[in-house]
Amino acid sequence: MVRGTQRAGRALLTAGLVGLLAAVPALAADSSVTVTGIEVKSGNLIGLISSTSGSDIDPSLDVTVAGKTYPVDAITSGSGSPVARTAIIVVDTSGSMGTTGMATVRSAVGAFLKSVPDDVRIGVVSFSGKAKLNLPPTGDQGKVQTAVNALTADGETALYDGVTLAVKSLGSKGERSLLILSDGGDTASTATQASTVAALKGAKVRAEAVSFKSTDSNVSVLQSFAKAGGGSVVSAANAGSVQNAFTSAAKTLASQLSFSMPLPVGVGGAQNVKISGQSNGKPFATTALVDFGAGVAAPTKATSDNSPVVGPTEDVVKAAPKPAVLPILGVSPILGIAIGAVFLALMVLVISLASSSFKSGRRTRVENIDRYVAAGTAAIGKAKSRPNVMSENLVFLGERMMEGRSSTSKTMAHIQRADLPLRAGEWWVLRIVAVVATVAASMIFFRGGLLATIAAALGGLVVGIFGPAFVLRFLSNRRGKKFDSQLPDVLTLVASSLSTGFSLPQALDAVAKDAAEPAAKEFARALAETRIGSDIADSLERMSDRMDSDNMRWTSMAIRIQREVGGNLAETLRTTAKTLREREELRRHVRALSAEGRLSAYILVALPIGVFLYTMKTNREYIELLWTRPMGIAMIIGGVISLGIGMAWMRKVVDVKV
Repeated sequence: MVRGTQRAGRALLTAGLVGLLAAVPALAADSSVTVTGIEVKSGNLIGLISSTSGSDIDPSLDVTVAGKTYPVDAITSGSGSPVARTAIIVVDTSGSMGTTGMATVRSAVGAFLKSVPDDVRIGVVSFSGKAKLNLPPTGDQGKVQTAVNALTADGETALYDGVTLAVKSLGSKGERSLLILSDGGDTASTATQASTVAALKGAKVRAEAVSFKSTDSNVSVLQSFAKAGGGSVVSAANAGSVQNAFTSAAKTLASQLSFSMPLPVGVGGAQNVKISGQSNGKPFATTALVDFGAGVAAPTKATSDNSPVVGPTEDVVKAAPKPAVLPILGVSPILGIAIGAVFLALMVLVISLASSSFKSGRRTRVENIDRYVAAGTAAIGKAKSRPNVMSENLVFLGERMMEGRSSTSKTMAHIQRADLPLRAGEWWVLRIVAVVATVAASMIFFRGGLLATIAAALGGLVVGIFGPAFVLRFLSNRRGKKFDSQLPDVLTLVASSLSTGFSLPQALDAVAKDAAEPAAKEFARALAETRIGSDIADSLERMSDRMDSDNMRWTSMAIRIQREVGGNLAETLRTTAKTLREREELRRHVRALSAEGRLSAYILVALPIGVFLYTMKTNREYIELLWTRPMGIAMIIGGVISLGIGMAWMRKVVDVKV
């Protein structure tokens, strides 16, 4: 009797230990991992693995089909995922939500959109007295936020109808999920709780629910939805809790892993598929029923199909158009432009090398005069090294192009006023180089599609053509203004020299030696002209034309009148210098008064340009829309025109003539 009792006790103890050991791994297993969107597509078995608790899933999975296990490496779901993902936000807009509740919804959806992956297509369904599809699933998150912002609270609560409509709107393919927010029980639906739960189970839609200030009975309804869809329910008592719940739902989507494997050979019909692996160090296993159809009869090379399968959506995915090619060369337009540029460069090189070395008679005369003027001046008297044949040929080609043009004389006048050592041909070569450089730089800086490349090339062409002329005018005007500012002091120096008994040529020689640039060089040139037989009044008048100086014209006129009718030239020059100083003082006074307006103009012009360049550096994808979309190009053209009108208007306002 005693022995029998001992045997029974030992057996009971052994059974208890075995049961405990068997229960340990079951307790340690992670039951929050589910498989969704699993289906057969293009000869592959695809699906998504997700964790409702947000735990990290090891991408090394084991997929068991028909008793055979296949190792599979999953990847983080994204734009390249073979499984399309669609989510619909179901929002309670009944009167009980109120203004505060709708504000909470808007902020929560904003947080959700910041964390949700870009490939997830999102729709919006609202329900009050009736359920309404406010926005079909779309990839444009801006439209989602706009649709939610337009929702208002009013009426009763048709919760069951809202969830049923959302399930229908998700379609039947891909990974589909609902994010439900409600604060009360159903009061107006035509559907029932049982039919809604059946719809969730039948469609295999995952449901995540947020209970906002609800009673226990209402929470139980949402729990039945979550249980049917393999999701969870979060109770939220304030706006912060709702926002955290929406963010957690977005992170669940972000943590999903997608897998794809070739269909096993010889497997067909409906089969239970088991997916197992590790989640946060704990084992998990989940199963799903998949229809393999006729199956695969023999090993075949699976054809990859990356096009997502989606339900009814607002956006239509269009096939990528074939790249455009030139009909003659059979290459892309950008490559054709590059080939044309290389061909043009080779043509210019061949022409320049084939042309004979050229040195015009005008150039010879100018060099002789320069050597005569520079006599005794070490800085100018240094011999210049002759450029190579290629440079001379390019310059010769440029001079041939500049001959006979009406603008050549004006260009050379600006070059002389700016004191640049350039001939007409050299200026032409410089402008060609500027055009090539700006076109190349703009095409690199504004890289994009064909339309963006053409627009960048045209913009660079405009800058290359007008930019050098603008710089030349700026340099010549700056040197002319500096000459005018020095002229009163120069006239005072000449008058002092005349008062001490010097002749006018001797006084001008003192200016050439003692005055600052550019006055010294210009008077030295005028004095050199008198040494080769020119009249001194004519030389000074040519200098006034060369520097485009009205003050110098008045001075040369005063000298000419004095030489013809007589009088005290020194006193005349002192009076002229005094008048010029008074005019300069008045001009500076007006410039000081208009300084604020000019500064405002500079800031207003530089601000859009600076913001554009800064955005190019920090957020190029955002700013690229301006030259990759027709509307953006139109906005750029309008902005440039408006900026030009504004610059001209502000210049007129602050430019006061004295």
